Amino acid sequence: MAHAWSCTGLDYDSDYHSAMAKKLVIKVTAGADAPERCSQAFTVAAVAVASGVEVSLWLTGESSWFALPGRAAEFELPHAAPLPDLIDSILAGGRITLCTQCAARREITEDDVLKGVRIAGAQVFVQEAMADETQALVY
Repeated sequence: MAHAWSCTGLDYDSDYHSAMAKKLVIKVTAGADAPERCSQAFTVAAVAVASGVEVSLWLTGESSWFALPGRAAEFELPHAAPLPDLIDSILAGGRITLCTQCAARREITEDDVLKGVRIAGAQVFVQEAMADETQALVY
């Protein structure tokens, strides 16, 4: 069963690590249209990877464009880590997936995307999100 995070009843000193999800699935729906929300998703994913958490970041909606080479370099947000650096960190220890329908609507194919980015659909997302010891977040 997927982990549903609740602060109720947790003893943070002794139960934090045992209660923490082992896998994190993040769906980012925002891109340049909502830069703070977009940056938060990539930042959380990169920090989780650096912390040893198994991470699967899903690009949907306007964030789909960041699956293409060079697009992340165009993204700017003051006081935020550069998006290309975050993507590199995530790919180094996690997985990035572009939504099948979002790719099709933007005419993006597997030949177009960054090395290491896969294209997959809702069935795969649901399987990942519902896996044991998994926490899912949507930005």
